[in-house]
Amino acid sequence: MKAGILGIGSYVPEKVVTNKDLEKIVDTNDEWIRTRTGIEERRIASDDIDTSHMAIEAAKRAIEDAGIHPEQIDLILVATVTPDRAFPTVSCMLQEKIGAKNAAAMDISAACAGFMYGIITGSQFIQTEAYKYVLVVASDKLSKITDWSDRNTAVLFGDGAGAAVMGPVSEDKGILSFELGADGTGGMHLYKDEYVIMNGREVFKFAVRQMGDSCMRVLEKAGLTKEEVDFLVPHQANIRIMESSRQRLELPEDKMSTTIKKFGNTSASSIPIALVEERKNGRINDGDVVIMVGFGGGLTWGAVALRWGK
Repeated sequence: MKAGILGIGSYVPEKVVTNKDLEKIVDTNDEWIRTRTGIEERRIASDDIDTSHMAIEAAKRAIEDAGIHPEQIDLILVATVTPDRAFPTVSCMLQEKIGAKNAAAMDISAACAGFMYGIITGSQFIQTEAYKYVLVVASDKLSKITDWSDRNTAVLFGDGAGAAVMGPVSEDKGILSFELGADGTGGMHLYKDEYVIMNGREVFKFAVRQMGDSCMRVLEKAGLTKEEVDFLVPHQANIRIMESSRQRLELPEDKMSTTIKKFGNTSASSIPIALVEERKNGRINDGDVVIMVGFGGGLTWGAVALRWGK
């Protein structure tokens, strides 16, 4: 059974924080942020909105887009590093709130690569016909683990959630190939104590190498050439890292999502949020070959090649 994406949805908080706003609270400036990261603004959740709230809203929209009922969902996977609490998990809270009473539920912790881990994990249940519908959600409130006095990280992150309903698709659609990976020896470069701590230079070197390599390997596994790629959706971490992946695939600029401008780095949700935005903009269409690739703390990474549609 081929597994693919049947519906997508996203949620971002209303509050917009621009680079100019950050100039007032940390030693930085708009030009520095834009040229080094590609970020112009980000969304920050209010105190009364937590990770589960955003996850629920994104999930509802994905379910509606897929045209199924919550009771039909067999499994819920939530990728997050900022759960409301240790337990119950965000996935269990989500299950109750949307009425997915027949679904098993668990959270996945793979940092910014979490959506990739979720999509690939969910696809295995569908391909083996153990489950028919899997809801994969990525949601993080990074603002609550960001040190707003640290100019190296405070400018990067935003809050948000994205979701995808996965299920069986026709033989020529869906996931064509994938890759997952981890390198625990690099965990010291990107981690959380009270706040996010990052060795930017080492993370940059790792991401540039791994994102490009992963893109090429999933193409090879799928038996595709670079010329057959229609669109690239990289994790929205840093425009220079993203550009290195685009150039590796020899894609024109308009064939890569750059929602980082509006939302910053929203961790695992950056890829599904980008999918929603780009489909809305008419840049992802039925039959397109789409490459999704991400990396995160752990260090973790994942990539998927899929043909869009049901």
